[in-house]
Amino acid sequence: MGKRVLLVDDDEKLRKLLKEYLEGYGFMVLTLADGDAVLNTIRKESPEIVILDVMLPKKDGLEVLKEIRAVSHVPVIML
Repeated sequence: MGKRVLLVDDDEKLRKLLKEYLEGYGFMVLTLADGDAVLNTIRKESPEIVILDVMLPKKDGLEVLKEIRAVSHVPVIML
């Protein structure tokens, strides 16, 4: 299987579209609808990159990014 990508976006259609697109290029895509489980997923799955939406429910992407940076140096692309 290809490199792991963690995609975090509350828009279900966009998540599905990006997942299918990236999987077509051989990536293994893990998806989350909000930022609550991001840290646990990073620890458990060790993705090579995170694609993170800025406007998430509960806590926004910038808050999630701060939490990620406190524990990991995984590259993050903000949407």
